[in-house]
Amino acid sequence: MPTRLATLPPATRRLLITWAVLMGLTLVTMFSAQLGGDARLQALPLWSAGLLLLSTAFKAHQVLMTYLGLRDASAAWRGAFIGLVLFTLLLVASGYLLAQLGG
Repeated sequence: MPTRLATLPPATRRLLITWAVLMGLTLVTMFSAQLGGDARLQALPLWSAGLLLLSTAFKAHQVLMTYLGLRDASAAWRGAFIGLVLFTLLLVASGYLLAQLGG
């Protein structure tokens, strides 16, 4: 007997699966950021910040490809948007590393 998800159109199924993956990664991000308690007052360890940025990069890629439809766009559009996301993540990582070295 096919599951309810299997009976959905492929585009709808892709959107739902992507949404579920993004929600799972949001939970990973929350746990990695050590939310709550005294941890809010401390800087994140390097592994945690790296996991956050990696998760954010994957999530941004999924949103661009699935929800904005860049999967079907030209390579120039995909490259431009992915380049902007990577540049933004590089700026965030640089700021984090500078704060760690300076503090």
